[in-house]
Amino acid sequence: MRSTSPIDKPSAPEAHSANQGQLFIISAPSGAGKTTLCRAVRKHFPEMLYSVSYTTRKPRRDEQDGIDYFFISRMEFSRRINLDLWAEWAEVYGNFYGTSAEVIDQALQAGKAILLDIDVQGTIQLLKRYPQAITIFIAPPSLKALRTRLTARATDDAQAIERRLRAAQKEMGQKKMYRHSVVNDDLDDTVEALKRIIAGYQSGQAAPK
Repeated sequence: MRSTSPIDKPSAPEAHSANQGQLFIISAPSGAGKTTLCRAVRKHFPEMLYSVSYTTRKPRRDEQDGIDYFFISRMEFSRRINLDLWAEWAEVYGNFYGTSAEVIDQALQAGKAILLDIDVQGTIQLLKRYPQAITIFIAPPSLKALRTRLTARATDDAQAIERRLRAAQKEMGQKKMYRHSVVNDDLDDTVEALKRIIAGYQSGQAAPK
């Protein structure tokens, strides 16, 4: 982890009262370590809620409903679009993905902290509805390092890897809209940086630079 810094936002968090919930959003290109980092954050802050996304795609062999995703039909997903029940949603490669506004609203109204693992486009939508959300972008050390990680995990063919790298380049170009940006070149250091950022907001102290 080379650096963490508030970007284009105030360096100190808003005052946090006991009855005011906080929404934390973590984004990263595919392969940058976001899932592992979110798990580490949730382990360190066990009281923090986690919003599980909904999708219309079929579950993979090792995925569990309600843990990895909530798997629902396209008809149900569309019904929720019409009722404005999604905080954000998108169609990706023919499948729909969405985040429940009800889950977020209930957590914030109850004074809870809630963590979302969302891509850049989802974050743009969420900030329209929750402008006070605390956004953190996880960046790889370089596109070359990201290519190495994507190749090593052996879950995509060469064409899919190139598609993910193109998407990553676009996402990294939008990281300035995030309050904080962290380069994940050492997992342990990056986890500590995330813990400091979150703890700073929860305590009402100045966010780390």
